[in-house]
Amino acid sequence: MKPEEFLKGRGAQFNPSNKYLKQEYVAEHIEGLDEPMLSDSKTEFLTENPKTIVNKIDSPDLGMGYSLNPYQGCEHGCIYCYARNSHQYWGYGAGLDFERKIIVKENAPDILIKQLESKNWQVMPIMLSGNTDCYQPIEAKKKLTRRILEILLKYKHPVSIITKNALILRDLDILTELNKLDLVHVNISITTLDEKLRQKLEPRTATGAKRLDVVRQLSAAGLPVNVMVAPVIPGLNDSEIPQIIKQAAEAGAKNAAYTIVRLNGEIGPIFEDWITKAFPDRAQKVLSQIADCHGGQLNDSRFGTRMSGEGKFAETIAKLFRMSRQKYMAGRSIKPYNYTHFCTSKGKQLGLF
Repeated sequence: MKPEEFLKGRGAQFNPSNKYLKQEYVAEHIEGLDEPMLSDSKTEFLTENPKTIVNKIDSPDLGMGYSLNPYQGCEHGCIYCYARNSHQYWGYGAGLDFERKIIVKENAPDILIKQLESKNWQVMPIMLSGNTDCYQPIEAKKKLTRRILEILLKYKHPVSIITKNALILRDLDILTELNKLDLVHVNISITTLDEKLRQKLEPRTATGAKRLDVVRQLSAAGLPVNVMVAPVIPGLNDSEIPQIIKQAAEAGAKNAAYTIVRLNGEIGPIFEDWITKAFPDRAQKVLSQIADCHGGQLNDSRFGTRMSGEGKFAETIAKLFRMSRQKYMAGRSIKPYNYTHFCTSKGKQLGLF
């Protein structure tokens, strides 16, 4: 692909083979006999009706809680997204398919009610969304996330939200009611304030300035907001850490956290292909520094180190983050959840265990 053929509006620039499939489509006569397979086609939405919608988190890096994802695949197109690999389980590719074939779990709200009504349910925060963004563009039409929040408010169940889309402001009314009961934490992901970088790195997301405005509006309404400087990509956005935290603090954020990028599974070749085309002048430098943070490899699945990295570059990033947070957010904290409000439709109040 020539530089002028870069797929604008998409993160991935190709669709790798799905390792779980025995057959695949290939272009044998790209000179004109076959339809171009990498054309920037429109997004396709597919319906799925799962039997369960809330999954228990078992990662020691994330703590106790649940994950709920009303959508699989994400039109935001963030090139580094770890959720790309999971799209292969549905029979699709981790590259362009992840951005162009979005699975909508239409029955998510109804299944959530059934799970909350279970006699074995344990009250822990439900994360919206631990995999793909619950406020990606299709949410404006489907409103599955809003319906889920309405249910959580009815049951008085704690919820954590992570997003990089300004659509969350649509649900400020419900979030305000949840906050009155100390049932909600909001995490806004701000990867870069460089608009040219954002357009290639995460092409269909809200701008960095807009996300800061989201932090400002949520904070003004009294909601506890944590800013995720994630992922930090050495050689691309690591130098922005102080400025992101400074502006987030000025907007009212109560805390900040970060993770270092890791390129597991198919994300490795997708990212390598992307950065070679998007930033050819510094591609090798970025890839080398990422590998330095993960024991010489682009991928890292080791609990305890996979999200923070190791080595000299990881240590430099950690120090820069700590100093920035101490300088701009000293004395701030996120208030804890209140687990005592949870109540089923039968009116029986449940304890934590």
